[in-house]
Amino acid sequence: MSALPARAGAVVIGGGVIGTSAAHHLAEAGVDTVLLDRGGLGGGASAHTAGMVRTYFPGNPDTGRRAVRSLAAYQDFARRTGAPLGLRRLGFMALFTDERQIADFEAEQPAQRAAGVGVGLISAREAAALNPLIDERAVLAAAWSPEAYHVDGLDIVRGYAAAARDHGARLFTHTPVTRIDDDNTVHTPRGSIAADAVVCAAGPWSGEVAALASVDLPLAPRTMEMLFTDALPALAVPSAAVPASSDALAASSDALPASTASSAVPRGELPMTMHAASGLRIRSWKDRVLLAMGAPRPGETRDAWLGRIAGHLGTLFPALAGTGLHRAWSGDFDASPGNGPLIGRHPTRRFVYAAGFTGAGLCQAPAAGERLRDLLIAP
Repeated sequence: MSALPARAGAVVIGGGVIGTSAAHHLAEAGVDTVLLDRGGLGGGASAHTAGMVRTYFPGNPDTGRRAVRSLAAYQDFARRTGAPLGLRRLGFMALFTDERQIADFEAEQPAQRAAGVGVGLISAREAAALNPLIDERAVLAAAWSPEAYHVDGLDIVRGYAAAARDHGARLFTHTPVTRIDDDNTVHTPRGSIAADAVVCAAGPWSGEVAALASVDLPLAPRTMEMLFTDALPALAVPSAAVPASSDALAASSDALPASTASSAVPRGELPMTMHAASGLRIRSWKDRVLLAMGAPRPGETRDAWLGRIAGHLGTLFPALAGTGLHRAWSGDFDASPGNGPLIGRHPTRRFVYAAGFTGAGLCQAPAAGERLRDLLIAP
C-alpha cells in the first residue's frame, strides 16, 4: 500500500459514483486530486441500486435536468474514459391510478420539457402493451419516458476511477477519514493530508463526514431493500415502439436524441415500471422480476410490509399475484429532507459537497461531478 501524500489540491471523500466522478472531473481539470474511501470503490450505495439511469423524475424537473446532462455524458463515456458502459434501453413508466396524478403530470410537463426530459402521457392500453404484466383496468394512464437504460453502477465507478488515475489522481481504499481540521487537513489511520479543498461525496456517510469538518448537512440514511420474485416462465414481451399517441414526446423531440422517436423496448425486457401512489417499482431481471418499495416503515413488521407489496402486485400486475418474494440485496442511501440532492459549497471554507441523492446517484453522477469541479475552480 502506497503512502498518503502530504498535500493535495483536493481530497475527495467517497469512492462511489459521485466521488469517482468528482475525482475524474477535478483531475481532468488539472487539480492535484486524492480520493479516499472507507472501504472498496463502489461498495456503498452505488452497489445497491436497481442498475438504471433515467431522465424522468416525477415532481422534480431539476433532477431531470441533471439526469439529461448525465445521460449525455454516459453516452460519451467510452470516449472520455476508455470504458464502455453497455447501456441497454428499457424505458421508464409511472402508472397513474387517480385523476389528480394525471392533472399533476400535465401541470408539470412544460417544466419537464424545458429541462430536456422526454416524457408523455399514454393510455392504460398503451402502458399494458409496453409492459404486459400491467392490468390496464387498474390504471387510468401512465407517463412514458423511453430514455431509461440498464447499466452496471460498478462499471461507472471503475471507468471514472481509471480515468481519474490516468489524469494523475491518487485513489486510496480502506482509508476512513477520522478528523478534518479547520485548515482542511484530513486525518486517517494511515496518515494526514493537508488539502486545499475537501469534497464530501460519501453517500450515506456524508452527514458524518461533514460533521467532522463542523459542517451541518441535513441528511439521514434511508434503507432500500430490493426483492426478487420467484423464477417466472418466459415473458412474451414484444418489442414495443413509443406509442403513437404520445404527442407530448413528439412535441419535445427537438430536445432529444434523434433515435428517441423510434426507441423500443427489447423483446423479453420489461421497462422499469413505477406505481406513482406507492412508489413500488418493478423491472425484469433475467428470469425473475426485481422490485423495490423502500423498506418497512417504523413500527411495521417485515411481514406487514411484504403484505403491502403483495397487495399492490395483485392489483396492478395480477400475473405476479401469489409469487414468492425473496431478498435480493439491501443498502443505505443518503436522503435529504426534500428528497433532492444537496450540492454546494460552504460559505467560509473550501469544503464542497454532493449528497442526498436517495438512490438516484447513478442518474446524476456526471453532472454532479462537473458541478463540484466548477465550485472549486471557478474564480
